[in-house]
This record gives sequence, C-alpha cells and structure tokens, in this order.
Amino acid sequence: MTRQIELAGKSGARYRYTSIDEDRFLPPAGANYVIAQVTPEGPHVVYAGETDNLASQNWRTTLDKARETYADAKILTRLNVTRAIREAEREDLIEQYHPPLNQ
Repeated sequence: MTRQIELAGKSGARYRYTSIDEDRFLPPAGANYVIAQVTPEGPHVVYAGETDNLASQNWRTTLDKARETYADAKILTRLNVTRAIREAEREDLIEQYHPPLNQ
C-alpha cells in the first residue's frame, strides 16, 4: 500500500502527496513533487517543485543533489494537470516550509 502524506501550505490548504518507487513506471502527467525526509514526527521538506511530465524524471537531478546532504530524502508526488494550479501549490508550500534547496 502506498503511503500518503498530507502537507499544509501557508494558505492553510492541505495537499496529499504519495511516496513513489523511483524505479517504477511513472505517468507522463503534470505533477507537483516534494523532496523530503519523512520521519515519525512528519516530513521535513527540502525542495518543492513541479513538472509537466512526471515520467521525464527531471526531478532526479534535484533528488540526487538533496541526497548529498539528506541521505534518506524521498520523492513525494501529487498529480496535478493544470500548470497554474501546480505553480500556486508549489509557491504555497515554499512559503510554508522554506525548503533549503529552493533558496
């Protein structure tokens, strides 16, 4: 069973993200993603991003960079087709969590 993790943005909106198996086939769909350390106390978001095509794995370079400092970092995704909505959600999460790799 895939674990869902709820993240709250600065606006108070809540977003459900799902951890993924990095080696499995991913849909060629627009998505938001976060790179986070997931602990029993909750996720520590280190990067928030968005992509037009999750299957292109353009997030992989950022994940590799994150793991240089945060070895146990995981990629969490949320399918979201509309670019404007993805960008607004990404900004909402950045304002709330101030991810170090978005600086």
